[in-house]
Order: sequence, then C-alpha cells, then structure tokens
Amino acid sequence: MEKKLRTKDRILQASIALFNEVGERQVTTNHIAAHLGISPGNLYYHFRNKEDIVRQIFREYAKLLDTRIKPPAQPEQALDLLTNYLDAVFELMWRFQFFYANLPDILARDTALQQDYLHVQQNVLARVIAVIKGLNDAKVIAIEPNDIRDVAHNIKLLVSFWISYLKTQAPLAAVNKANLYRGVLKVLLLFKPYATAEALPDFRKLQQHYTDLAGSDEFAADL
Repeated sequence: MEKKLRTKDRILQASIALFNEVGERQVTTNHIAAHLGISPGNLYYHFRNKEDIVRQIFREYAKLLDTRIKPPAQPEQALDLLTNYLDAVFELMWRFQFFYANLPDILARDTALQQDYLHVQQNVLARVIAVIKGLNDAKVIAIEPNDIRDVAHNIKLLVSFWISYLKTQAPLAAVNKANLYRGVLKVLLLFKPYATAEALPDFRKLQQHYTDLAGSDEFAADL
C-alpha cells in the first residue's frame, strides 16, 4: 500500500511540474507516464484519466487554501497575518500556476470540477472577507463595512487572473517568481489605501519587502 501511495504522489507531482512547464492542455497521460518511466497501465491503476489527475491536484490546492488563508486570532497578529496571506497567495500561484493560467478552459472541460471550484471559491471569499474584517477591527485598515465584500472580490479577482494577465502582456515570457511577486504587490496595494496612519509605515515596509523580492527588469515596467 505504501508503494502505491508513493507512486500516486509521484504522478501528481510530475503532472503539476509538466502542466506548469508546457501547459496542462499540451500534456497527456502518456507524457506523464514517460516522464516518470512507468507504463501507462501503471498510471491508469491510480488515475482513470487526466481529468482525474487534475481533480486530485485541485483537492490539494483546496487543502492549501483552507490551511493558509485564516483571519487573525488576535488584533496584534493582524499585520503578521496579512504577510502570511500575501505569502500564501504567492505560494499558490507558483505551485499551481497552470491552473491560474488556463482556468476558464480547464473548468469548461469538467463540469464536476467547475462545481467544486465554485464551492471552494465561496469559502475563499468568506475567508478573505474575514481577513479584511480582522485588519479593520485591529485598526490596521479603516474601511467602510459596506465596501468589504467588494474589496474582497477585487482581491480574489486579481489573484485568480494575474497569471492570465501576465500571459496576455508577454505571451512568450516565462512565468517566474519575480513576476508573481509583482502580483502580490498588486494585492498589497488594494489594502494600502485603507491603511491607518499608525499602520502605514508597516505597509511601506511590506511594500519594500515584496518589491525587493520582485526585483526589476524591462518587462516589470509595464506591469
């Protein structure tokens, strides 16, 4: 049983790597099996088809969302939790970049996955709202309660389609960590206009932190 579990995990990891490298639509189960040096039959023992693999990868993605995006438990933790949230945004975009890059197409080909995605996104919206409310309660930001849901939607929208936006701006450019950190900076900038006077210096430090991680290049000037 342990060997089967290891093989299944290897298939998932190889699939994520190949999907990220060349695009999910370009990869077949035969490609995955060849990459791992196993027979297609061995792969089919663990997964019925590629859609089954994508669904399992999505379950792993959903687990990370559940564990990484949390509202602050204490007011003094609010800014630390914002940093953790931004780091989680980067981690998810980097690890599952193929999913973000081709989201509408992947969901259109699998109605069951689409329903799962919508359910997960409802939970994500609720968690982002809780993060914003926590920052508001801790006086890190000052935002009208009626605006919280719309701001949460804007954040979710930016995160969901940042990689797609990158690909429209430079179709041949590789998705790298620097450009994903620029997306994280854009998320931070959605919070920053609401920063209180007391918290603004900390926001500027955070902004500089992610700016340093993003670095600078010719392409960055247009983002």
